[in-house]
Amino acid sequence: MTTPPAGPQPNEEHRTVTPETVYELYRRLREALPEPETELLYDSPYELLVAVTLSAQSTDESVNRATRELFPVASTPEAIVALGEAGLKPYIQHIGLYNNKARNLIAASRKLLEEHDGEVPRTREALEALPGVGRKTASVILNVAFGEPTIAVDTHIFRVANRTGLAPGKDVRAVEAGLEAVTPAPFRLHAHHWLILHGRYTCTARRPRCGACPIADLCAYPEKTPENT
Repeated sequence: MTTPPAGPQPNEEHRTVTPETVYELYRRLREALPEPETELLYDSPYELLVAVTLSAQSTDESVNRATRELFPVASTPEAIVALGEAGLKPYIQHIGLYNNKARNLIAASRKLLEEHDGEVPRTREALEALPGVGRKTASVILNVAFGEPTIAVDTHIFRVANRTGLAPGKDVRAVEAGLEAVTPAPFRLHAHHWLILHGRYTCTARRPRCGACPIADLCAYPEKTPENT
């Protein structure tokens, strides 16, 4: 999961859309994908924590390739701590920033064992107190593992929110606040996944597939054309 850059973006001055348009936008995304899910592989909140931590500035595909080998060997805080950094790194060395991620995962696992009986906490404050866990990672854990209606803004969601006019903002926190303000309650739980998957496969960075987009007529992006397919 890649972090979007801070600072002004070219489409941040787009008009905002009306509440009726916002509802219809989400309705269409839900119609296209009624039960969206993360593409990260996991079988427990702890495995999800590991996967999301590894996904920073990396692709889900590369993370899944690592965890397919790692989780059969070490899928609990105890097992990860027992591996140690030297034992963990060979599993994740093809992932960006793997040295820092290995260090953080060992430290976070120790903290889970010492302060949370080895369980992943269910509050933002406790999650963000874990080494290597920031607001975005905490939001993903709360949403995916515990069913909280949080919205974690990565580079895809940042792009979609600005392009469409759904929640224009200069930085991640502005976009997050905007999405939380405009997203209707019936769509809050899955909003994160609808937007990230839309950005990953349709509203792509270099060549958005506007001709194949189910919300193109609702979108404020001025540069969309039917040829963008």
